[in-house]
Amino acid sequence: MNAAPADQIRLLDVQAFDTRLSQLAHKRTSLPEHAEIESLTKDLTQLRDLLVAAQTEESDCAREQTKAEQDVDQVRQRAVRDQQRLDSGAVSSPKDLENLQKEIVSLAKRQGDLEDVVLEVMERRESAQERVAELTERVASVQAKADDATARRDAAQQELDSEAASVTKEREVVAESIPADLMKLYEKIRGQQGGVGAARLYQRRCEGCHIELNITEINDVRAAAPETVVRCENCRRILVRTSESGL
Repeated sequence: MNAAPADQIRLLDVQAFDTRLSQLAHKRTSLPEHAEIESLTKDLTQLRDLLVAAQTEESDCAREQTKAEQDVDQVRQRAVRDQQRLDSGAVSSPKDLENLQKEIVSLAKRQGDLEDVVLEVMERRESAQERVAELTERVASVQAKADDATARRDAAQQELDSEAASVTKEREVVAESIPADLMKLYEKIRGQQGGVGAARLYQRRCEGCHIELNITEINDVRAAAPETVVRCENCRRILVRTSESGL
């Protein structure tokens, strides 16, 4: 293939643009905020699970406390009624009086036991409420950090995208001035060689594979007409000759 030396030189400009676009794309996916957001998101998921568990425990304790207080109230009301019967003198039978007194004593003990249950449940509920408050605060704190990291990531991505758009436009202008067949060859090689399709020959060394050409290869390049599109024998990239090629 033949191409004007100036077109071959411009191919290096296109390569520089492509290299920069690759760098920007890599930088976009490698922003430190990505890992930070991922870590914070995991923390948030764990904390929210713990919060739900604590809220569930507090809700269960609330229902248990209500039930226990109702049981206490029922026993208390029954004890009051029995005491009123005892005080009214309506029960005259000695045996009935004895049974009534025993029941009042039994109810008092039962009420005491139930009140202990209420206190125990109240303590568990208070502990659960404290846990809910603590976890709610932690969730809010981590969420704020995640929001900040997301804002920083978005700002960084926007800046990188803006530069990429600018570089892309510049590349298009230069690429349009290069013959289509040369660009087609460049794109093919670039796809095969990790994004580098053209490299400068600098001081007898290919800047694509960084291998110095041997004397035979140097003589072949030196003998090639300026319009000939030379390929590196080692990496097969387009080898662009300049005044610094060392020929």
